[in-house]
Amino acid sequence: MTQQFDYFVIFAEMRTGSNFLEANLNAFDGIACHGEAFNPHFIGYPNREDCLGITLNDREANPAVLLNAIRTDATALAGFRYFHDHDSRVLDTILNDPRCAKIVLTRNPLDSYVSLKIAEATGQWKLTNVTRRKEAQAHFDAAEFAAHVDALQQFQISLQGQLQRSGQSAFYVAYEDLQDVAVMNGLARWLGAKAQLEALDDSLKRQNPSPVVSKVHNSEEMIAALTGIDHFNLTRTPNFEPRRGPAVPGYIAAAQASVLYLPIQGGAEQPVTQWLADLDNVQGDALQKGMNQKEARQWMQNNPGFRSFTVVRHPLQRAHAVFCARILNKGPGCFLKIRNTLRRRYNVPMPEQGPGEDYTLPQHRAAFEGFLNFLKLNLGGQTSIRVDANWASQTQVISGFAEFLAPDLIIRESEIAQDLKGLSEKIGQLTSVRSDGEEDQPFSLSQIYDADLERLCRAVYQRDYLKLGFGNWADRA
Repeated sequence: MTQQFDYFVIFAEMRTGSNFLEANLNAFDGIACHGEAFNPHFIGYPNREDCLGITLNDREANPAVLLNAIRTDATALAGFRYFHDHDSRVLDTILNDPRCAKIVLTRNPLDSYVSLKIAEATGQWKLTNVTRRKEAQAHFDAAEFAAHVDALQQFQISLQGQLQRSGQSAFYVAYEDLQDVAVMNGLARWLGAKAQLEALDDSLKRQNPSPVVSKVHNSEEMIAALTGIDHFNLTRTPNFEPRRGPAVPGYIAAAQASVLYLPIQGGAEQPVTQWLADLDNVQGDALQKGMNQKEARQWMQNNPGFRSFTVVRHPLQRAHAVFCARILNKGPGCFLKIRNTLRRRYNVPMPEQGPGEDYTLPQHRAAFEGFLNFLKLNLGGQTSIRVDANWASQTQVISGFAEFLAPDLIIRESEIAQDLKGLSEKIGQLTSVRSDGEEDQPFSLSQIYDADLERLCRAVYQRDYLKLGFGNWADRA
């Protein structure tokens, strides 16, 4: 092997062919790819105890230990696969190191989205024997696909920008290139391998070789949704904030009124969405959702004088609501992988099967305190788990909105009835907010609230308290 590079990284995403690329790289003498070495939920591969002798606990405590082991592997030019939601603590080090070879694997986002939906439906993520292939058709969800493309764009633009600013280049491989042995040999030569392959690895089979239209049961709906996409934005979307983009697919426009709602996840989304529907006396499915940037611009051009707004929630109330809905309760909407990791790695004391009849108030308070302690680490960039939009700082989310559209009204949830009534009066469609009447389950925040939880939450969300003017939750109006 030559010495141009000390190690390599494959930047990819789920369902882009990264397993196949890894299998072929590992077929070359002197090259070793160690799977998803920085996946937050396992190390290298599911059910593996270590990678190059580094355990998951070792990596969580200090990811640089594993990165150094890969960099200094004397047996081969070692590398790993890295997805956009892997441990962000190593990303800057990787990107700024010219001795790290960057391989960027891409795939048509529609193909990867449909492939992902089929894999989720069948539970089959790899295929080595075609006789065991499971078949299913995907359901195309326009809003979900828009969010899928949005996430891919943000990550790709971030990679390209950092490589440009540091004077580096990457080896780009498209999904279709993976079947070309000459391309694989060229990649290996670029990495420094002298040997060449006569044929590609045939242990992994393509799972869904048919045209994408035949793999989606609501293909007509998919085609109609895709006609509104600005295809140039599929490869480049300018002015995204590196860490929190504008999240345009989440915006919700009224059916007829010139009102646009920019939701902050973990907040008062349900009553506000209902208020939007009530403005025009329609059902919720009549609202305009899942817009891409082109469609949102068209909506703004077609609605001169429109009003845009968002609603912020007290940080402690929001954290508790997200904890109950996304982490504690193992029902629909639960982030199960993150929940399991919080129990195992961050000692958040939650019942393995979710709260039962014997789950007590003191247990709930202790579990929520553990979640707040995790959030402090997570928002500080000290964990490998993603900073999810459900618990990202609201100031950061609003800054991301401003990259595309700054809301002209920011409403506190405690004042939502008054402020939305006033907004409806201004547009001449007087409508009141319906209360959702729901409290967090299995216990409400008022049942466990104390000054210590408030102080801990202030440490987690300092900017939200300061920049949005929040006082103590107990003193709310």
